[in-house]
Amino acid sequence: MDKQELLLLSNDRPAAENILCQLFGIPHFYDEQWEAIRCLLRGERILMIQRTGFGKSLCFQFPAVLFDGVTVVFSPLIALMRDQVRSLQSRGIEARCVNSEQTPEENIQAINDAMAGKVKILYIAPERQESQQWIESTRRMRLSMVVVDEAHTISVWGHDFRPSFRRIVNLVNLLPTGFPVLAATATATKTVQADIERQIGNGITTLRGNLMRHNFKIHVVKVNSEEEKMAWLDENLRSLPGTGLLYTGTRMDTDLYSRWLRFCGYEVAEYNAGLDPESRREIEHGLKVNRWKCIVSTNALGMGIDKPDIRFVIHTQIPASPIHYYQEIGRAGRDGKETHIVLLYNGSISAKGVPEDELLPRAFIESARPSEAKYREVIELLKNDVLGEKQIIMAANLKMTQARTIREDLIEQGLIREVYLDGRKKFEYQFGAPELDFTRFQQLKEMKLRELAAMTGYVHTARPRMEYLCGYLGDSFSGPLTGCDNTTEPIWRIDLSEEMAAKIRSFREASFPVLPLVDPKIKMVNGVAGSYYGVTSVGSVIHRCKYENGGDYPDNLLRLVLKAYRKEFGNVRPDIVMFVPPTKSGNLVENFAAKVAYVLKSPLSTGLVKTRQTEPQKIFHSAYSKKGNVSKAFALENVDVKGKSVLLIDDIFDSGATLKEIGKLLSAEGASLIMPLVIAKTKGNDNI
Repeated sequence: MDKQELLLLSNDRPAAENILCQLFGIPHFYDEQWEAIRCLLRGERILMIQRTGFGKSLCFQFPAVLFDGVTVVFSPLIALMRDQVRSLQSRGIEARCVNSEQTPEENIQAINDAMAGKVKILYIAPERQESQQWIESTRRMRLSMVVVDEAHTISVWGHDFRPSFRRIVNLVNLLPTGFPVLAATATATKTVQADIERQIGNGITTLRGNLMRHNFKIHVVKVNSEEEKMAWLDENLRSLPGTGLLYTGTRMDTDLYSRWLRFCGYEVAEYNAGLDPESRREIEHGLKVNRWKCIVSTNALGMGIDKPDIRFVIHTQIPASPIHYYQEIGRAGRDGKETHIVLLYNGSISAKGVPEDELLPRAFIESARPSEAKYREVIELLKNDVLGEKQIIMAANLKMTQARTIREDLIEQGLIREVYLDGRKKFEYQFGAPELDFTRFQQLKEMKLRELAAMTGYVHTARPRMEYLCGYLGDSFSGPLTGCDNTTEPIWRIDLSEEMAAKIRSFREASFPVLPLVDPKIKMVNGVAGSYYGVTSVGSVIHRCKYENGGDYPDNLLRLVLKAYRKEFGNVRPDIVMFVPPTKSGNLVENFAAKVAYVLKSPLSTGLVKTRQTEPQKIFHSAYSKKGNVSKAFALENVDVKGKSVLLIDDIFDSGATLKEIGKLLSAEGASLIMPLVIAKTKGNDNI
C-alpha cells in the first residue's frame, strides 16, 4: 500500500480487521492493539508497554505486511524468532531471521533475500549489527519499519541492558521523520520508559497498558535450607496442574534439581544457555507438546516461547529484581486460565550476614562489570597497540563477557573505536578522548542493589503480591485484589520430615555430576565427579588437604568417587589408571589415583608428565587463557596406551581444558577409550 492508502486504512478499523481476519485468522484487534497499529500506519514512533502475552507481535506484523518494503525486527530472543518466522511462513508471509544459531550461509541468504525485496519481516539479533556485512546491507534494503523488541535492553537502567543493543538507536536516529518505529516491552519502570523515550525521540508516543494478571495464584514459600526446597518440590509438584517451568539460579542448580526430580519419579528436562542449538530446539518443542512435567532451567528459557498454557512457574532462587520476576512469571498463563506462581525463598542468614538467597544475585551484581582497574588496563593496552577481542582477553586476563562489556562501554564513552585491519575487527584508542567515567557504573550497581532490596520486599510484603509487582513497574490499578497468600490463597509451608531428609541424603550419595568432555575428534567420553564443590562438605575437605596441609584425601572421598565411577561406567575395568600431573598440590592426586587403581585392580601409570611448568587454572578467567596455559604441556614417558582404555583422574574439574588437552595426547598415542574421573566439579561459569 502507498502512504495515502495506509492513512485511509488507519481511520477505518473495520476494513483493517477484515484484512486481519484474512491474513491471521483473527477477527478483531484489542483496542490497545489498534491504537498502536493506527499510529504505525501513520508513520509515527511508538513505545508500547504491555503485559507478557498481550499480543505485541501482532502490532508490528500486521502493518509490516501492508508496508511496501522490509520491516526489521531487532530481538534478543532467538526462540521467538524461530516461532514467529515459522508461524508467518505458514500463513504465506515471507519472513526470515538472522542469528547465531544459523549457519553463516543461512544468515547471508536471509540478508540477500531482504535486499532483493523477497522478505516482509526480517528478525535479527542486535549483536549482528557488529557485522560489517550487516552495516552495508542495511543501506541497500528498502526499509519500511524498524521494531525494537524487548526495548528495555537499550536502556542502561533496564534489567537486561546490553551495551551493544544501543547501536539500534544509531540506526533509528538516521531514519527520516514519518518513518514508523515501534519499541515494545513488558517491563519498564518509569525511569526506563523515560530513557527509551529520550533515545527513540522524534515525537514518540507511549502506550502503557495494564500489567495486572488476575489469573495468577501467587505464593511465597519460606524455607530454612536448600533441602526444604527439594522436599517441597517432591511433595507438591504432582498436585500442580499441567506442565510448567522451574527456574534455578545457576547451571549447577539446574543439573541438581533436574536430577533430584528424576530421582523422585518426575519426567523433566533441563535447559541452559550452554546447550547446543539443536538440543535447545528439541527441549522447546518438548515443552510445547507437554512431554515433561516441567523444564528445569536458568532464565535462558522462556522469553519468546509461544506456549499459552504454561500452568505454573516455580523459582528456587530469588530473582535480582521485581522486574526480572514479573518478566519470568509472565511467561505462564497467557491463555487467561488459572496459573500457579511459586517462589521458594531461603531467608536463613548466611555467614556473610545476609539471607542465603540473596548471596547469588548479590554476587552477580558485584561481578556485572569488571573493576575500574581492568577498564584502565584495557585502555593502556589499546594506547600501545591496535588489538582484537581475543588479544584483549588474553592480555588483560578477562572473561569474554567482561571483555565485551568493557569494549562496549569504552566505545560508548568515545575512548576507543572499531577498525578493520586485513578484514578483521580490532579496536584502537582514541587519543584526545575524555577521561573514563566510572561513576555511572557505580550508580548502576547501587540501583541494582536497591532493586534486589525491592525483591526481598516482595517476599515479606503484606500487600497483594501482584499489586506490589505492578506498583513497582509503575502500573496504575484500582479495586480489591485477591489471588495470593496475602489475600485469599492459603499459606504454603514445608516441614522436613526425617523420612524426607533420609531420601535427600540417599539422593546426594547416588547422584553424581557429569563432566561435559565428549569430543568426536578424540577418544574421550563424558566424565563424572563425586560431588559438586561447595554443595556438600567435599569442597572443604579438598581445600583442607590441598591448601592447609591436611594430608591425603580421606577414604570417604575414595568411596564416593568409586560410587560415581561405577554408576557412570559400570563394571568396566580400565587397562591403565593415570592421573593429572600436579601444578602445586604435590602427590595428592597421585596417591588418590593409586588407591582407585588398587580397588579396581588396574595398573597405575606414572607415565603422564609435564613438559613445562603451568599455572593453576583458577587464576585464568577466559577459556582462551586456560587452554593456552596447558597447550602442549604434557607428554607420555615409558608407557604404551595404544588400544587401551584409560581412567584419567584429577581432584577438581573447572573448565575441562586440562583434561581435554590430555585427552588429545592420549588419543594421538592410540588410546581406545579415555574416562575422566574427578572428586569434585566446581560451579565454574555455570551462571546462565
